Amino acid sequence: MNAQLMRCKKRTDTQDMELSMDLMVILQLQNKEEERNADRAILERLAKKLELQSLAELRAETMAIKKLINNSGSGGQQQQQLADSTRQMVDLLNRFKEIAGVDEKDVLGGEVSMPKSLDKCPSLMIPNDFLCPITLEIMTDPVIVASGQTYERRSIQKWLDSGERTCPKSRQPLAHLSLAPNYALKNLILQWCDKHMVELQKRETEEHKAEAEDIPSLVEGMSSIHPDVQRKAVKKIRRLSKECPENRTLIADTGGIPALIGLLACPDKKVQENTVTSLLNLSIDDKNKVLIARGGAIPLVIEILRNGTPEAQENSAATLFSLSMLDENKAAIGSLGGLAPLVELLRSSGTARGKKDAATAIFNLVLCPQNKARATQAGIVPALLKVMDDKALGMVDEALSIFLLLASHAACRAEIGTTAFVEKLVRLIKDGNSTPKNKECALSVLLELGTNNRPLLVHGLRFGLHEDLSKIAKNGTSRAQRKANSLIQLARKL
Repeated sequence: MNAQLMRCKKRTDTQDMELSMDLMVILQLQNKEEERNADRAILERLAKKLELQSLAELRAETMAIKKLINNSGSGGQQQQQLADSTRQMVDLLNRFKEIAGVDEKDVLGGEVSMPKSLDKCPSLMIPNDFLCPITLEIMTDPVIVASGQTYERRSIQKWLDSGERTCPKSRQPLAHLSLAPNYALKNLILQWCDKHMVELQKRETEEHKAEAEDIPSLVEGMSSIHPDVQRKAVKKIRRLSKECPENRTLIADTGGIPALIGLLACPDKKVQENTVTSLLNLSIDDKNKVLIARGGAIPLVIEILRNGTPEAQENSAATLFSLSMLDENKAAIGSLGGLAPLVELLRSSGTARGKKDAATAIFNLVLCPQNKARATQAGIVPALLKVMDDKALGMVDEALSIFLLLASHAACRAEIGTTAFVEKLVRLIKDGNSTPKNKECALSVLLELGTNNRPLLVHGLRFGLHEDLSKIAKNGTSRAQRKANSLIQLARKL
């Protein structure tokens, strides 16, 4: 989470496009035995982004998944869904361990067995990273501030409450005052303490307990006839819904979702912004995705996407992406007109963050066949071409990934399949400054177009593409190598 926050310029309310796409690809390939070792480059990219590369990181994640399995129970449809997704996590974690060279048993079976050379017991000197820079005590509730530094929650909150607006350690001005829980570090601390039999003093503050107890009254406040009460309640619900799963469950169980949906049409733009962001946070849980969609939120979220504040528009796009993770919601968002405002956000003069949110949502929505034609009618092709030409955005991969999905639909392929577009793909493949992922995506789109329209591939080959294909077939990413070899074979047939 810390790496994502830093990379996304302190963004805390959205998912990352490339991370989501890579994860989707890997999960789809897990069921295809012949492809399990084909995408090592994607696995390495995922492991790096998820910070699951080192022994300590993999250990912490193993313990977290074991805890999830132990607490999941058994029986019922929800438990079966949890078991399926847990199996996917276990499979993915084991593959991360393979590429990291860690030799251990399946998470579901037995104790974790680490190489002895890596498992030497250190002295009881407490690792510096476990100590709060303010109190120099072991942290029990570590949180990350805007500078990226981690502190004990109670200590840094006291610092901020005193009026300070800088990072105590680095003295950097803080861009915002949000505190993000550092779960990975907390897991490592707990594991270290358990190993060395160090008893941690539990410091769950009374303030946290009180805030959780306030949720029912806050939900009631969102339905108040007094605008000030509504405004304060939804602002606090936004923060609480982001902080922990228990809060999200309590908000949903006490009727928070219908109350929030009722506020989406509020004329107060700030209330709209806090409301749609609260729904985004709640939609992390799959059962809430269903409740939000069935409660009639989708058309109201689309309306905020059209007319809300810039931040509300961005978070509305992220909310539509989150909701569209369920197949039934993909079709609903498309049929209710969600693609047109997403395309508009993509081609607007707004922020890069907003464009990434829009691209993420569009990518997921066009996985539904009916939405491919809708996206094309909404003007997605010129919008994506504009995104590709804007080098400052750095969204070439995102645009090409959407093009690849559109190219599988005959009507969309007819609009994409032009000689000018093929030449753009050829330039990306031949350009020495293109990233390996750029080349990989461009090859995938060219292969899809060329398979269905041979004259287009012939046109691309006229630009001396054979040599580049041969190089990529030897030195490209594993996926790029497969695509390059397929193009070479297709060219030979021609």
